[in-house]
Amino acid sequence: MAFDGLMTHAVVAELNTTLADGKITKIQQPYPNEVILTLRANRKTYPLLLSAHPSYARVQITRVPYANPATPPNFAMSLRKYLDGSILEKIEQVESDRILRFTFKSRNELGDLQQLCLIVELMGRHSNVILVNQETNKILDLIRHVSLSQNRYRFLMPGADYVNPPAASGVNGFTADLTDLDWLSYYNLPETEQPHWLQTQFQGMGRESAIELQHRLLDHDHYLTIVQDFFKQYNQATPTLTIGPKKSWFTVAAYQTLVGEQTQLPTLSELLDQYYLHKAQRDRVQQQGGALIHFIRNEIQKDEKKLKKLQQTLKTADSADDYRIKGEILTTYLRQVERGMTEITLDNYYADNQPIKITLSNQLTPSKNAQKYFSKYQKLRNSVAYVNDQMAKTEAELQYFNTIMAQIEIAAPKDLVDIKEELQAEGYLKTKKSGAKKQKRYKISEPETFYASDGTRIFVGKNNYQNDQLTLKKAKKTDIWLHVKNIPGSHVIIDASNPSETTLKEASKLAAYFSKARLSASVPVDYIQVKRIRKPNGAKPGFVIYEGQQTLYSTPDEALVQKLRQKPSQA
Repeated sequence: MAFDGLMTHAVVAELNTTLADGKITKIQQPYPNEVILTLRANRKTYPLLLSAHPSYARVQITRVPYANPATPPNFAMSLRKYLDGSILEKIEQVESDRILRFTFKSRNELGDLQQLCLIVELMGRHSNVILVNQETNKILDLIRHVSLSQNRYRFLMPGADYVNPPAASGVNGFTADLTDLDWLSYYNLPETEQPHWLQTQFQGMGRESAIELQHRLLDHDHYLTIVQDFFKQYNQATPTLTIGPKKSWFTVAAYQTLVGEQTQLPTLSELLDQYYLHKAQRDRVQQQGGALIHFIRNEIQKDEKKLKKLQQTLKTADSADDYRIKGEILTTYLRQVERGMTEITLDNYYADNQPIKITLSNQLTPSKNAQKYFSKYQKLRNSVAYVNDQMAKTEAELQYFNTIMAQIEIAAPKDLVDIKEELQAEGYLKTKKSGAKKQKRYKISEPETFYASDGTRIFVGKNNYQNDQLTLKKAKKTDIWLHVKNIPGSHVIIDASNPSETTLKEASKLAAYFSKARLSASVPVDYIQVKRIRKPNGAKPGFVIYEGQQTLYSTPDEALVQKLRQKPSQA
């Protein structure tokens, strides 16, 4: 479902319980539209994500790692100025709308107490995070500046008065008297129009929630109780992730109208982390790695064009003998050739004396024409070895760049640093000069850790550096190594010499998922002991060879991947 007003209601209740009287210890803005406030509450630390992303706007506690920019954005600096060390007094929702108000108590430059309000508006492409002085109602700063030319209703710039967005239509389903609504008109509507009626009557109700309530309202006799119970579930959430064949949903409770495998999670924040992990991550990678992706795509296109030209050259070289034969026939019948001719037809004694037409240059003597054909023959013959060598190098480079692109497709934003470092080390990207300062030795990031159903650790490399480090240095010789067959993908290591059949299958699904075959079914996955893996001298990062492997077939399963990220609880 979308992060609608009903989900906002449930999240506010959860955050109030978790973050009450929390103190801000750190403020970061890792992405243009997202802020992380780290709060210390109840002797625990909570990274609170405030996202004004046009597609993934939300508020939640997040445990997903993120990478910070070298220079903090202006909005992050403003938040640090006003909110660093402040105490969170309360979190409120405006009616049942997608607007949250975080009220903080802090001290100004003179040491006087002041109340500041951080307002998060979850309005799709109009989403925003706005810092307001509670006493003056003046905007101190905001993550997205919006001028009057962009929004005539509100002027969203520092120094302006804060004006609430237009109020949402409908009643607050959590507080309204439900008997005041015209339920008779609802039941008289065609079924296709009933969800829209519910959305217009109830403030902040998204489409999926309206369809779910419509389904439950098929019981005409108890409609009031059904609606009351529907809203009560948002006060007693049972966070549910539903993963269908083509789409997934997050809901406060299990929805009967959603088809797919349903998994309950302990908190709404964990539910949102699971749901948005891949979606938001893809978007962040596209944003942060845009230049890198553009460079790699260009290199792939250049290699593909080069390969076509080399293949055409090789095809032309196959006709080298034609030039030799014409040269020899001209030499044999040299007396019949006269200077000034542009062509001549002679008997081809290599083909039962069938006539062969030979093109001539009228500027050359007969013997020079014959020599020209021998020269072409020799040039083409000499080019074959060179072309074959260039084709092998180009094919290897093309495979390398396709592997890099496949890794970007499964990468987290922090993995882009490894990929960029690798391309610099391989000479494809220029390294920025650091002047007189000695450049620090680059530290490779850690592979991701998963846990099989029996608790066995499974490691997954997300880029070539991680793959090399994992397979060639960290893994024990008796560990089991997995990789999709003949397809770019991650190196996967089972931290066991004799894993159970279930663990092996789960690891193979991880290998299939973290590969270019993520959207395929029945993907071939090779597995073998690490001691039988070797890296050829001079091979590019991530490239290894092996023999004696066994192969099993796995279909990538996103629900299983999410499950394996969680460490099994000890009985």
